Amino acid sequence: MKFYKVLISFALVSIIALQTFAIEDVKVEKGSVLSLKDCITVALNNNPAIKNALYNYGISKSSVGLAKSEYFPTFGIGTGYNYNNVHTKRYNSDTNSFSAEASLNQLIWNFGRTHSRIKMEKFYLIADEYNFSNTVRETTFLVKQRYYEVLAARATVIINEAYVDINERNYQRTKAYYDEGLKSKIDLVNAEVTLSDSKIALIKSQNAYKNSLVNLNNAMYLDSAPDYSIAGGAQGFNIKDNVAPVDLAKISTPSEISTNHEIPVSVSDAKLTSSVEKLELLNDYKIEEFPYTFEDCLDMAYKNRADLKAYDSTLSAVKEHLTYVKRNYYPSINASAGYGFRNENTTNSFNVGVNLSSSLNIMSQKYEVDAAKYQVDIAQNSYNQLKQDIYFQVQNAYINMVELEKQIPLLGVKVRQTLENYELAEGRYYVGLGDYIQLQDAKVNYNNAQTSYIETIYKYNVARAALESVIAYPQEVTITLKEMAKNGK
Repeated sequence: MKFYKVLISFALVSIIALQTFAIEDVKVEKGSVLSLKDCITVALNNNPAIKNALYNYGISKSSVGLAKSEYFPTFGIGTGYNYNNVHTKRYNSDTNSFSAEASLNQLIWNFGRTHSRIKMEKFYLIADEYNFSNTVRETTFLVKQRYYEVLAARATVIINEAYVDINERNYQRTKAYYDEGLKSKIDLVNAEVTLSDSKIALIKSQNAYKNSLVNLNNAMYLDSAPDYSIAGGAQGFNIKDNVAPVDLAKISTPSEISTNHEIPVSVSDAKLTSSVEKLELLNDYKIEEFPYTFEDCLDMAYKNRADLKAYDSTLSAVKEHLTYVKRNYYPSINASAGYGFRNENTTNSFNVGVNLSSSLNIMSQKYEVDAAKYQVDIAQNSYNQLKQDIYFQVQNAYINMVELEKQIPLLGVKVRQTLENYELAEGRYYVGLGDYIQLQDAKVNYNNAQTSYIETIYKYNVARAALESVIAYPQEVTITLKEMAKNGK
């Protein structure tokens, strides 16, 4: 039964792979709203590491051609002019001569040494192709991670803005009650302190948001980026303004940050309730169940991971290198042909020959073989280590995703509970049945519950993206080496 389940899983992956579309250029202009796919596309087009992987593939391709060239003949041509003057008491002679030569040398057989070199270079070529795919995978995950960080930071800013609004309203109400003699001075001071703390938290969250924008631009390699926005409704997230503006041109200085306790524009009566229940960043967030078990994910990782395939090809390459070095013990059989002409006495010459030759330092050859064996051992050990690392990467990513998935519905319930508790504490306080500490605790708990809920959802999406990355799950947006080479990027 498990076999059929795994087979179906691989079939689904194959279908998704067929649905991937060719990468297109995405222009980031002022006012653009970029989706997650757009951000990934920009990164794949801009990332220098991907371009370097393409260049390394080109070098390996040239190395294959260079290895094959040993089977091609070597041509040689030459020409010369000589003047010779002999002067003695009895004899004077002036000689002028012109000569031309042409030669051809061809390798016939070197007992498989050239064949091993060609196979070695081909394995390195395959490894570089897989390295390219692995670089694309890593780039895609990094952009996803930075994208979700921006959305999480943006949501946190909105929560803290609302929290400042709550504390601003409570401060104004407490001040009104204090002026009427209904509340004590300590309640008013506590309201001022709470408001100041909430503004400090807002400033910190705004700074974290700007840093997340810098990290996203860096992941996409967008320097001097225009003022654009990223879509806020990705993965079921409904941020209030639906976009996260990316504008780093204007960074506030301390003197520009307001510290005055001003009544919000929406407040016309200091005794109105805060109406905080209207802040709902995420409505009925639903988790799309990940369709694969841990065992399925592990099988997919071993089957799909390009870096593991690159290590396997490298291992095959160093094994061929060992064979190549060992075959240096054997001689080479070469054929040669030559033609020469000298105008002196109109001399023509032609020669053809087959030669068996060997030039070998036995001691040096022994150490070269030993070194090649160690290279095979290192490559084998590196392959085994990566395979073990992949197991733990998949295990860790899967556990993280499942644990966060379990927390989300519980935190959703907690947000509703803390909101209800805050509303009750607020009502009790303003009718004189509760103290300010109870009210403050209820506000803090509600704000923390919202923040935890948002952060957990975004952490879940990062964890899910991490799992997709470590199992090399096919993505909608990708770029192939052949496509990139064709486009001349």
